[in-house]
Amino acid sequence: MAGIVKIDDEVFTTEDFIRLLKLNGRFENLMEDILRDKLAVQAAKRRGVVLSDEDIQERANQFRRIHGLHRAKETNDYFDALGVTIEDFEAFIVDMLYQEKVMEQIGEDAAIEEYFQLNSPRFESIEVSHIVMDSEGGAREMLSYLSDDPDSFEEMAREHSEADTRDYGGRIGKVMRGSLQGDIEAKVFNAEEGALLGPFPSGDGSMFEIFRIDAKSPAQLDDETRSEIVRLLRDEWLAARAREHRIEML
Repeated sequence: MAGIVKIDDEVFTTEDFIRLLKLNGRFENLMEDILRDKLAVQAAKRRGVVLSDEDIQERANQFRRIHGLHRAKETNDYFDALGVTIEDFEAFIVDMLYQEKVMEQIGEDAAIEEYFQLNSPRFESIEVSHIVMDSEGGAREMLSYLSDDPDSFEEMAREHSEADTRDYGGRIGKVMRGSLQGDIEAKVFNAEEGALLGPFPSGDGSMFEIFRIDAKSPAQLDDETRSEIVRLLRDEWLAARAREHRIEML
């Protein structure tokens, strides 16, 4: 097994490196990133994506500028230290460009707008505040009190909430669909502005949460939504490409 680094007489090998990645939970995420990149490159080639020599040269020059490699000797020394060849570097640049170009095609305006039209409720958002208490009885009493005096919500949150948001009067802020428990989310998103909801038990039943709906925003195809749709489109596309192959961890 090849060595990566040596400390005195102790050699750290690629096997050690992989084992540590697995133990600290980074291996699966790293492999997922590598697989996504490889799938994108293969798909780009099948789609007939064309790279020009100018594109490749410009990206290679950009890499050198970023890493302060202004002379050929500096570049060669840099790659020698990494243990990679110029051919490895060129293949890396080509693959990077393939990935970028095929991802650009996946996130075109027409696809973004179609996805938004078909899934617009997914991009609705609300602004909420909450109070978290450690007993159901106390939470019910709090809800009753707030129903009679809704303007005291921030004060009650600061004085009684168990959540860190108490420092901000219980304010959570903007919440998108998919970020709350399913049964809670349906009730919260269907409620009117100003409504008080709850108390809802936590998963282990140790805490009870009261929500106030501060504002509701309809779905809008703004820059933030566009970025999220592009991410979703690319994730779905890559997942579909993965299903076209037999992938085994060795």
